[in-house]
Amino acid sequence: MDEYTLKIEHLSSGFFTERGYVPAVDDVSLTIGKGQVVGVVGESGCGKSMIARSVMGLLKYPGRITGGSIALAGRELTGLTDRQLQPIRGRDMAMIFQEPMTSLNPVVPVGRQMREALLLHEDMSRAAAREEVIRMLSHVGISEPEKRYNAYPHELSGGLRQRVMIAMAMICKPKLLIADEPTTALDVTIEAQILRLIRDLSRETGMSVLLISHNLGVIAQMCDKVYVMYAGRIVEQADALTLFDRCAHPYTRGLMDSVIRLDASPRRLPAIGGVVPNLLRLPAGCAFAPRCPHAGEKCRAERPELDQIGPGHWCRCFEGRRS
Repeated sequence: MDEYTLKIEHLSSGFFTERGYVPAVDDVSLTIGKGQVVGVVGESGCGKSMIARSVMGLLKYPGRITGGSIALAGRELTGLTDRQLQPIRGRDMAMIFQEPMTSLNPVVPVGRQMREALLLHEDMSRAAAREEVIRMLSHVGISEPEKRYNAYPHELSGGLRQRVMIAMAMICKPKLLIADEPTTALDVTIEAQILRLIRDLSRETGMSVLLISHNLGVIAQMCDKVYVMYAGRIVEQADALTLFDRCAHPYTRGLMDSVIRLDASPRRLPAIGGVVPNLLRLPAGCAFAPRCPHAGEKCRAERPELDQIGPGHWCRCFEGRRS
């Protein structure tokens, strides 16, 4: 058995369009140990969700994995057909999608949608599956689970639908849970409850979690290790404490500076200048150089490698290596 629940090595995936190949994920490597919560953070369009869909085998034409390896508990996933992935999805790995209203079937009661996973992956009767669904709905904090079992998605609030998605992902006790912006559009109270629920379930079952978010507060609260992405590549990685205490990449510092602090005087939040580069026409050097206040000629001419700058701390930046 591999020591990692998930091990991604040099993953590249993107889209083949009429205008050319769009490299949404470019040479990304990451690992998640058993019971770890690992975060991936970055602006919209940086490739976070593409990693998740690549792992789950949900890329459809024109999307395609073009290189690298994805191993779940030592089993290689790249190259498997959709039919071969079906018994793995839901049982060994599961995903909470960004928007539960569009991820749930609107014409099927939520209980029946959850029961389907048990009937597909577990050897149990419909009655036993129904009882397990009700138990899981109660476990994620849904009141009156017997009543909710027969409810349609539109009859539930956003918080309840998100809890249903978590319960559905957890129903077969997967080794890996991918949570893609699991608290999008939820109020802060429900957000805190759902994050605590995911963390508690991870500790109880030893499940590993890949948490994708643009919210640094959520990442700081939840994660053991963090990967920062920009333009499809990892630009910095470290354990959460190191990253938030001593981040090295100018992009990471820009993200940190844009977070409101309760212990600081009121101020106008700085913004990262410029725009995310067009992935069809990436600059010759560092992809962040056109927006970086510290960029020099070397940054514009050469692509920096992801180098180790401290224990467990890696940075893709010429300046970061000196800091």
